[in-house]
Order: sequence, then structure tokens, then C-alpha cells
Amino acid sequence: MSQGRTLTFNIFRFDPQQPGDKPKMVSYQLDETPGMTVFIALNRLREEQDSSLQFDFVCRAGICGSCAMVINGMPTLACRTLTSKFSDATITLMPLPGFELIGDLSVNTGKFMREIAERLKLWLHPRGDDQDIHVLEAPMDPEEAAKLYELERCVECGVCVSACATKQMRETFVGAVGLMKIARFELDSRDARSADDFYHVIGNQDGVFGCMTLLGCQDNCPKDLPHMQQIAYLRRKMSATLVSC
Repeated sequence: MSQGRTLTFNIFRFDPQQPGDKPKMVSYQLDETPGMTVFIALNRLREEQDSSLQFDFVCRAGICGSCAMVINGMPTLACRTLTSKFSDATITLMPLPGFELIGDLSVNTGKFMREIAERLKLWLHPRGDDQDIHVLEAPMDPEEAAKLYELERCVECGVCVSACATKQMRETFVGAVGLMKIARFELDSRDARSADDFYHVIGNQDGVFGCMTLLGCQDNCPKDLPHMQQIAYLRRKMSATLVSC
């Protein structure tokens, strides 16, 4: 990478709360600095050139998932994307598709995640003998704990949803994030639900059988979660349930 190059950022701009505003692309120029991420560049643009620029961030460390956006056609996290990775000095930024637009690069992933949680009942359903708060909780097997921890690393950034062709074609599809969370509770020995219970939630075209296995979720997940492994696992479980019915 040549030092001191000038970057051009083509950024989607549209504020749905502003009467008469229309979607457009606006270009900004910024001098690149060593170690610059897209997140750092956006903050500099907002501080130095355009204070009305809308985008989200919280942790700046790839943990909160807030700064997800489409960077040069690929959904990913702005805080983990170095500008130096692009040989072309032009970087195009778009909001994540599949979510309600708040403004510019900011989308409402929280609304989607809450709706999915309520629709799929994504919380622990304890067994009858686990509901007494006065009883000492039984220790969990380390291997099971490790499996659950792996699936708990999801930061709900929405990248897998935006990268999913099935989700873009079928709005009612639960997406990889919903299936990943279902797998987490299906694997949890403390959850009282059976495979048949889960089948009635995801055993259809809007659930595990609707996935076209295009690997968009697997290829773009910033946390490298095993989406396809868990989807295949759920398919086997749901298929066995269907056969036994």
C-alpha cells in the first residue's frame, strides 16, 4: 500500500424522517492513516466534514455488532475492516439490507432480533426440577458448556441476515441467527423442550428446511461461527422427528 493516499468514500445517504429527502450517494475524500479502519474513517468524516452522517457504534472492538454495514458489496463490521485491505482507493458504503432503515448507514437490527426471539421463544425453558430457586444448580459438563459457549459468541450484528439470499427473497425466513440460537437451546440439557417442540417452530420452509445452503452466513460471519454445521445438525434432528411422526 502506498503511504499517504487519499481515499474516496461513496456513502449512501437517506433520512426517512426528513420530509422530501431522497436516497442518494455522496462522495467524501479523506487522507488515509496507518491502521485506519472504516469505523475510524467514518468518525473522522463526521467530526471533520459532515456532522449529519448517521452510523452506529458502541464497543469499537468487534463485540457489540453495532457497526455492521455493506463495505464494497460485502456485509461486515466497520471496526474490523482496515482501509488498507482495498487496493482501490474508492470505498463504497451501504446500509445492511433486510432491516428497517433508521438513516444513512444505521439500521434497526434490534427490532428484528427481538421479533425473532419472541417468535422462536429464544430463552431457556427449564425442566420442572430446575425451577426451584432454592435448589443448588447442577454443574454442567465441560464439553456441553464449550458447545454452548461457541454458539453464544453471536453478537447479533445482522451480517448473516443480510448475506442470506433466502432471507432477501423470503421475508418470513428466520435466518441463520435464528437457527443458531435454536441450536443453542436444543443442545442445552437444561431445556425442557423436545425435538418435536423445536420441529413445530422451525420444521418448515421459513425455518431449517428453507435454507438453500448458499453459505452466505458462513462466509461473512465476522465471528466465524459454525452456521452451516448447526443448520445441518438441526436438519438431521428435524428430519428424524418428521420420520417418527
